[in-house]
This record gives sequence, structure tokens and C-alpha cells, in this order.
Amino acid sequence: MRNRLWLLFALGGLFLFGSLSSAQSGTGTLQVAARISATGGRPEPVREFTLYILTMSYGDIQKQVSAEYPLADRKAFIENLKISPELKAWLEKHGSIDLVSPDMDKLITPDDVINVPEFFGAYQRSNGGGVTKGLPMPKYKDADKDANPAKYEKQHQEYLDATKKFVQEHPTTMAGIETELGEINPKYAWDKAQQEHNQKVSQLAPDLAQSKFMATKGDTDLDGRLVITGLPPGNYWVSSLGMYATSGDRRLVWDVPVRIEAGQVARVELSNVNGKDFNSTHP
Repeated sequence: MRNRLWLLFALGGLFLFGSLSSAQSGTGTLQVAARISATGGRPEPVREFTLYILTMSYGDIQKQVSAEYPLADRKAFIENLKISPELKAWLEKHGSIDLVSPDMDKLITPDDVINVPEFFGAYQRSNGGGVTKGLPMPKYKDADKDANPAKYEKQHQEYLDATKKFVQEHPTTMAGIETELGEINPKYAWDKAQQEHNQKVSQLAPDLAQSKFMATKGDTDLDGRLVITGLPPGNYWVSSLGMYATSGDRRLVWDVPVRIEAGQVARVELSNVNGKDFNSTHP
């Protein structure tokens, strides 16, 4: 009888010791359920999808990489363009980088046509060749530039003044000027620079996240569920690391914060509500 009581006491002590050890280990559990629905459809499980438990928001990780490999600012970009100083000044003043936008003709004034060489050339090409009646014609000759500079300068200025007046009196002749600016449009180079920058961030951010900020990872089961145990207390983010889950017309990524407490179970539901459209996160 005594042996039996001693055995029960010993087993009870072991159970109590194990419970105390588990509590003292100070870890928590994370339960994730991932479901996504197409527009107008019913939610369905996100099956066999890898989720990463990070110690920093993936969005902040992307910002960190972007700061380490910065995109040249707009002013520096404009300054390096192979265009006239007058056009550089115009671009900076107007905060515009796209010379072929539909409303471009509304931004260019008669003074701009005269003072910016690229605009003047575009206006001439757009209205020349008999397209526009009454368009002033130059009377100066290139030969007079050296032989008779005073005459050349006088006639050249008269031509510019006449052209400016014509533009002012015929504002409709500005329509279509943007079609003549395509070859020098800096937006193409700007878009390319942005695309290369975004690609670099997309390539490096996942590597940084996994090498420096990943606590663990796991795959959802056929019900779209994932359970992770043994997480130390702290703030985490459940992230798809830029990869998207799809359902019909929806492509979603997640970067959802969660707090883990010792001895507690934290639950996170990934859905359309807290997911972001993949296209909005990848310009």
C-alpha cells in the first residue's frame, strides 16, 4: 500500500514538474487559418501555401532594402537627361516627367513654345508642311549669322515674336504637340529606372527577411490551417513574403501582425479583409 502511494506521489510530482517546466519555458502557440474568396465567391482554404513568421513587418523590410539601394531622386534624374537646360527647368517647375500626356498642350504656354527649343521644334513639326495656314515663316538666313549678325538677329527675333503672337491668337494649334515629343520623352527612362529599382527590392527583400528576420515558417494544410508551437513571446508578422495566394480574380499577399504571449494560443485569420492586392504591392 505504501509503495502504491509513493508511486502515485512520484507520478504526481513528475506531472507537476513537467507542467511547471512547460510554463517556465515561456513559449506560445500560433494558429493560422487562411481563406480567400474570388469576387462574389465563397471563401475557400489556401492550401499548401508557405507562410513565414517574421520578427519585422515585411513592408518595413522592403523599405529597408529600398533605402540601401535608393532610386535616384527626380531632380537628379532630370539633371542627367540629354535635353536643353530650358526643358530641364520646365520639367522641374511643373513637376512633370511625361511629355506625351494627353493634357500636355494645356501646360505649354506660348512663352514656353518660344523659350524651350524642344517645344518650339515640336510646334513647328506639328503645324508645318502646310498643315496650318498663316503660320509665320522665317525671313532670316543662316548665312547672315556671320556675314551680317545684326540683320540676322533682328529678323530672327521678328520671327520669334510673330510666332508667339500666332500661338496666342490660335491656341488650337497647340493640340497634338505632345505627339512630336515622344522621342525625347523622359518618362520612358524614368519608368525603366523605377522598374529596375522595384525588381531589385523584390529580389533582395525575401533573402533579407529569411536570413535576418524569420522566426520560423510552415505550410498550410488542406484546410488552409497552420499551427506553430514554441514561439518566444513577442511581436511577429505572418507574411507571405511577397508571394500571392489566388482565387479567381483575386491575388492576395499578407503581412499581418500578431502578439505571442507565454503559455497562450494566438489565432490569426488570413482573408480578403487583411490581405493586400498583389499588384498594389508590386508597381
